[in-house]
Amino acid sequence: MNRKLIVRMLGALLLIEAAAMLPSMIVALVYGEGDALPILYSILINLLAGSSMSFIPGKDQNSHLRLKEGFIITALGWILLGIFGSVPFMLSGTLPRFEEAFFETVSGLTTTGASVFTQYTFDHACRGILFWRATTHWIGGMGVLVLTLALLPKLTGRTAHLVKAESPGPSLSKLVPKTGATAKILYKIYILLSLLEFVTLLLCGLSPYDSAVHTMATAGTGGFSRYGDSIAHYNSVPVEIAITVFMFMFGVNFALYYKCLIGEKIKAFFHDEEFRWYLIFAAAFMILISFLNLDYYQGDFLKSLRYGSFQISSIMSTTGFVTYDYNQWPASSHIIIVIAMLIGSCAGSTAGGIKVIRIIVLSKLSRRNIRATGQPKKMDVIRIDGKAVDEHMLSQIAQFAFMYVALILVGGFIMSLGSNYDIGTNLSASLTCVSNVGPGLGAVGPVENYAGYGIHAKLTASFLMLFGRLELLPLFILFTRSAWHKY
Repeated sequence: MNRKLIVRMLGALLLIEAAAMLPSMIVALVYGEGDALPILYSILINLLAGSSMSFIPGKDQNSHLRLKEGFIITALGWILLGIFGSVPFMLSGTLPRFEEAFFETVSGLTTTGASVFTQYTFDHACRGILFWRATTHWIGGMGVLVLTLALLPKLTGRTAHLVKAESPGPSLSKLVPKTGATAKILYKIYILLSLLEFVTLLLCGLSPYDSAVHTMATAGTGGFSRYGDSIAHYNSVPVEIAITVFMFMFGVNFALYYKCLIGEKIKAFFHDEEFRWYLIFAAAFMILISFLNLDYYQGDFLKSLRYGSFQISSIMSTTGFVTYDYNQWPASSHIIIVIAMLIGSCAGSTAGGIKVIRIIVLSKLSRRNIRATGQPKKMDVIRIDGKAVDEHMLSQIAQFAFMYVALILVGGFIMSLGSNYDIGTNLSASLTCVSNVGPGLGAVGPVENYAGYGIHAKLTASFLMLFGRLELLPLFILFTRSAWHKY
């Protein structure tokens, strides 16, 4: 194992995080609310740690990363970013306890949006700290390692292993031959969409500060708002429509935007099987939940559609913004919400969940197995977009689905230990952390928070979020003996 190269890459990540804190310090200086020094000290701590790791003496054994090393850098890197990213919360006194600051930072970086902020915290938090909280969504959305490769493409060779370990979805789609160039393209599209939403929210009447915070939270599909009541604070139909559309857009595979820009235009989206099903799922859930909530809204279909469509876009994109307390909706609507949490959005987007492409493959695999019962000698080839999916990939997707559900169940059990919450709260908390959604049901519902959980539950939830964002494997590898062998 090339330990020096791993340490240097981890140091580079901390330097990137230090740079990412600079806008928050500028915001703190502009508003003068007393959080500029805590953020400055946090930047210096990141710079000191990152520099000492990045510039360790001695030559690397070789300049190329193996897959195992890429996975280890990804797992350790995200844990380190969570630890060092929590420093501004602690130094400012916003979240003085480590487990809460770590939870909030990990929730931001993994774009989960689960929070331990209470209304008191919101009322007393400085705008520089809230800006850093939203920034963690933006840098975590596309991936911190992808950002590192976009800025430092010559840091190491064979960087596809890093992107593969961090990117959501069953496979990695390189837009161009070089991984560093692919990372730059992805971030250009990401920035372009973010700017488009920022301008849109300004036109909807939001202040530049609020527009920036909610743009970063939408782009990363994270859901941290400036306010305790989230988007409901504005009670604005134009704002809700804009954010609904952009949440859906950030749940789309970014490779499709690239294809659209280079000449395939709008047909690039509708030629993609995953996008078509993503659109079908979202539209079907929006219409269905609007009808299910019709009695609750006393027959007002437009009102039911307004809140139902926003919430489905928020849940499917795993953003987690809310405009209404869906805990009050009927149980049938809760089931739709849970299904949407599990499915998530497209691979190659900033969203979480199992991913639509895996649901498509699993459904086709199930149909093939049912047919094989009557015709055991016939073995159909499973195709996506007309291309055959090899059996190894099918096996990986089936294993992922099993591990995903098992992790949710085990996580729910661990979080229930010492907790006074019911089974629905604990299981939905585990589900929403693994799927990187944010709000769950019951005591962790849309107008609640995770502050009531104990230390072990908050740390458990933090690692569930990391497992979900990194799609299980990188963190599981850390706990294997072979990961730490020299070769």
